[in-house]
Amino acid sequence: MTLLAGKKALIFGVANKHSIAWAIAEAFHSQGAEIGLSYGIPQLEKRVLPLAAEIGCTFVEKCDVTSDEEIDALFAKAEERLGTIDILVHAVAYAPSAELEGRFYDTTREGFRIAMDISAYSFIALAQRARRLMPNGGSLVTMTYYGAEKVVPHYNVMGVAKAALEASTRYLAADLGPEGIRVNAISAGPIKTLAAAGIAGFRKMLGYVGERAPLRRNIDQEEVAKTALWLCSDLGSGVTGEVVYVDAGYHILGMPEPPEKWE
Repeated sequence: MTLLAGKKALIFGVANKHSIAWAIAEAFHSQGAEIGLSYGIPQLEKRVLPLAAEIGCTFVEKCDVTSDEEIDALFAKAEERLGTIDILVHAVAYAPSAELEGRFYDTTREGFRIAMDISAYSFIALAQRARRLMPNGGSLVTMTYYGAEKVVPHYNVMGVAKAALEASTRYLAADLGPEGIRVNAISAGPIKTLAAAGIAGFRKMLGYVGERAPLRRNIDQEEVAKTALWLCSDLGSGVTGEVVYVDAGYHILGMPEPPEKWE
């Protein structure tokens, strides 16, 4: 018996084969789930369609998560094609690249609005529609990062948006729990993805974490996907409202090991 046999999952945020969302789709498919995929902009279609074919996924839809009309249209198609769903994965985040350089105090009003809308509110908007397709309960999972609770250089407004996302996870968990719907977030360590490429100094961040994390390495997309798998399967049946860290233990550190020259 596979962990997700008979389950249906909608996964938002696939951009290419390096996406965390794609790793999750592969993991869910390997455990018996029927998959529906969504991508954000038309330019990504040529990358996403071949990936969908690899797992026999025939539900592939573009969805601009800043548009209620597009979200409604996608869920109408999902109801028509899939009927009900059991899992929703939100792997969507964005801030204008200019906001991820320099100082946080230079954040613009428009940059703040965009980051909050796409990175935080979109999870609420998707949850509103998903619950109607989850009459037997289900699981919602979103992706966050340690910059939501501690200052990370150049993460800037995205850290504030991720903090809002984590708070939203808790409020959604409280609201949807009586309906048998669990809501959790995965806080992944830095990974080479299309989204990460927009953060100034990302390569340095990757090296720093890999050297200092308790496991002395970085994590990869597959490890995040395995965590999403247990959270969305019956193995995670008693877990809701949590932020689960997949970061080789980096978040537990109060002070990383000092360089040898300080000894």
